[in-house]
Amino acid sequence: MNGWTDEKIIELIRSKLELRRFQHSLNVAESARYLAEKYGGDADKAYTAGLLHDVMKNSSPEEQLGVITEAGIELLPEERANKKLWHAIAGAEYIRSVMGIDDKEIYKAVRYHTTGRAKMTLLEKIVYLADYISAERNYKDVDVMRRLCDESMEKAALYALEFGIPDLVKRGSVIHPDSLDLYNELVIGGNRYDIN
Repeated sequence: MNGWTDEKIIELIRSKLELRRFQHSLNVAESARYLAEKYGGDADKAYTAGLLHDVMKNSSPEEQLGVITEAGIELLPEERANKKLWHAIAGAEYIRSVMGIDDKEIYKAVRYHTTGRAKMTLLEKIVYLADYISAERNYKDVDVMRRLCDESMEKAALYALEFGIPDLVKRGSVIHPDSLDLYNELVIGGNRYDIN
């Protein structure tokens, strides 16, 4: 990985992130390792992707947009309208362009950890879900989400979307088409869950 060890990555994110976000990144890395071990993924790569998933989260919108623009990425209207999505796009590009880590799996896991997408790879699912179940998370149904992650990644992803999409609607926020594509794929695939 171009000389980047997990120890060096930890030092980098410690310097780039607020303490709370740094701790979250460490927790997501641990959750990603757990899910990778459970579902037959590459635990080391999952840990690294978890460390990196929010590398640009505390950077200013201007800095995030600068990384995106420099990479020649044209934001979708839904992305332009929601700056909270920029850190994932900018983070993936930062990892590739600035850090020189040219691992397509890690790139995509960081890129899609916020929205998800249809046809996600195992590593993408792992980081997407690890972000929901990391140790410091304490939202209303986090215990249900953790249980579903132990049962089925697809059921857990569907639950996450059914939790998140109505919240975006209530707040009048745009819904990224990748999230809708993932939702539709999971529903068509019959991934229902029982939370009782």
